[in-house]
Amino acid sequence: MNQLYAAIAVGLVGVVCIMDSRMLGRLSVERPLIGATMVGIVLGDIPTALACGATLELMSIGLINVGASMIPDMNMGSIVATAFVILTGAGAEAALTIAVPVAVLGQALGLAIRMVLSAFSHRTDALIDQGKFKQALHLHIIWGNVLYALMYFVPIFLAIYAGTDLVQQIVNAIPAWVTNGLTLAGNVLTALGMALLLSIMLTKSMTIFFLIGFFGAAFLGLNVTAIAVFAVLLALLLVGLKFRDSNGGAKLSSQQADDYDPLEDDDD
Repeated sequence: MNQLYAAIAVGLVGVVCIMDSRMLGRLSVERPLIGATMVGIVLGDIPTALACGATLELMSIGLINVGASMIPDMNMGSIVATAFVILTGAGAEAALTIAVPVAVLGQALGLAIRMVLSAFSHRTDALIDQGKFKQALHLHIIWGNVLYALMYFVPIFLAIYAGTDLVQQIVNAIPAWVTNGLTLAGNVLTALGMALLLSIMLTKSMTIFFLIGFFGAAFLGLNVTAIAVFAVLLALLLVGLKFRDSNGGAKLSSQQADDYDPLEDDDD
């Protein structure tokens, strides 16, 4: 694949991702898994992209912006890392060596852009006070988002266009013990991300369903699709039984059915 085309295509993927929650609503494309998958689509290697994106997504589950603090930009890191893995043919574990420093770079760029945008805000207030609403609109809606787009497109384009050969040499020069250590760290971070996710979602009444799905996958050899189908059927069965009263056969009134929440945890 032409390197210039690849750099432009991956840079545009970054622009789409950064516009999420800014111009596109909340489409959840600003996540490592989705961004990596989009990179796989434009570069023609979706399986590798999914492998990289899934690992980096689980690593970033526990990373949350709190107040004005900023976390490493794992979305940018996953886009660049996935592109490098696909273009160089390196293993998915190599994504760990690329994603983290790129994510830290994205964090620094994000801070710089927010400093500029804070100045934009004051200028916009002044334009509104002067009655120049059209200029204020352009400054706030157009130029602010242009800066966000350039914040992603420029570094991603330069990294892919100028750095593929260099990254290939770096990946080849990485000792095996470093790669093994990063793989182990990625597995630990993956487990940590799952633990953080379960600590939020898992309740006493939901634990049994989690264990059913876990042991179904571990001992029955069921894939995720089969478990999801059985989970939906089981949920429909339990909801139907829950709607019946103690006399058997009679359903709840329409008002009770409207007020009923099948996910409500009565034990907590």
